Amino acid sequence: QVQLVESGGGLVQAGGSLRLSCAASGRTFSGYAMGWFRQAPGKEREFVAAISWSGGSTKYADSVKGRFTISRDNAKNTVNLQMNSLKPEDTANYYCAASKISFTTPVRSGEYDYWGQGTQVTVSS
Repeated sequence: QVQLVESGGGLVQAGGSLRLSCAASGRTFSGYAMGWFRQAPGKEREFVAAISWSGGSTKYADSVKGRFTISRDNAKNTVNLQMNSLKPEDTANYYCAASKISFTTPVRSGEYDYWGQGTQVTVSS
């Protein structure tokens, strides 16, 4: 079992930045690939970014590529999402997730085994 707790959400103006963090506890953190997903009201949950267990591979949704950066610190059991040049369409609840498919960067929500409760990001225009 892995417990995930997100933090760092909030309200920011368009063009601003936020850094989301996800703290993991439980089983060995480095045994999991990690991902970030988001869900806006009335929309389905969508993939944002993923990172392999070692941090050597990352993947991003086209909508955030070049603006968001995912990173992890296995010594601290944390994964971060640095979000720059935020747009109103980035407004959503952001979720951290852990996948046992550790050597890759899963993009489908069904490939993830554990989820956090989410943190709200609101970008004003």
